Amino acid sequence: MSETSICVQYERLRPGEIVAQREAFPVAYLPIGTIEWHGEHNPVGLDTLKMHGMLISCAERIGGLVFPPLYYGESREQALMEANAADRDQIAAKMGLPSSNFDAGYMVEPKADQNRGYHRLLVHMFHEIRSLGFKVLVIGAGHYPLLDHARSAAAYFHQEQSRPKMVTWAMTGYELVRGQFDPCGDHAGKWETSLLMHVDPGMQDLSLLPQDRTVKPVGASNNGVQDSSGDFGEAANNAIVEAVRLRVTDLLENVGRYQGHGSPM
Repeated sequence: MSETSICVQYERLRPGEIVAQREAFPVAYLPIGTIEWHGEHNPVGLDTLKMHGMLISCAERIGGLVFPPLYYGESREQALMEANAADRDQIAAKMGLPSSNFDAGYMVEPKADQNRGYHRLLVHMFHEIRSLGFKVLVIGAGHYPLLDHARSAAAYFHQEQSRPKMVTWAMTGYELVRGQFDPCGDHAGKWETSLLMHVDPGMQDLSLLPQDRTVKPVGASNNGVQDSSGDFGEAANNAIVEAVRLRVTDLLENVGRYQGHGSPM
């Protein structure tokens, strides 16, 4: 965020500032993600850090306020590199952990119960944000598998609300600009690494990547990740912000269209 930009992070604002910015543009942004291996060259919080930074860009350029990111609560045994990747044993070894720490049953609760607990947490958060006076909620799933959870929680939340309902929409970012970039969406490859290099620079060490490009990095996409750059990340971020602008404008200007059963989200 530049020195001349207004602060858009909800938790950092005083009440009067919140009221003014909410009344000007009653849109809330909620980044959700996880703590997960993203190669030796990236921080483990990449998914959430990336989405938090992207949504701050959205709020600064479009309007609205960004809520604190959610790093916790998802299943730790499903759709997770440490638990399910083909090279999970290598990942665990590089983390100095036994791979059994991510085996089925380690978290005590079955995967289905972990998923339902996360679903309940999301619905609770949506109700909390609605209580704070917003008309539209954009959920940014930095960890791609969480998009399904966000959408299902949003559908449940939609049914629980009385009118006027806060309209919810969930996205990951890359699906909004598919076809405009190569690569577009990956795991810790050129796409994700470059996005984080732009929105939260200084957190990577590309020298830790294999210089022989025929060698796949442990737990990361081998798609030219060595060429990751802030410039590529900036172009991707800008395109995503513009796509979000179009969708948010429609949601805000046509809130009544999204109040009934089966409303598109």
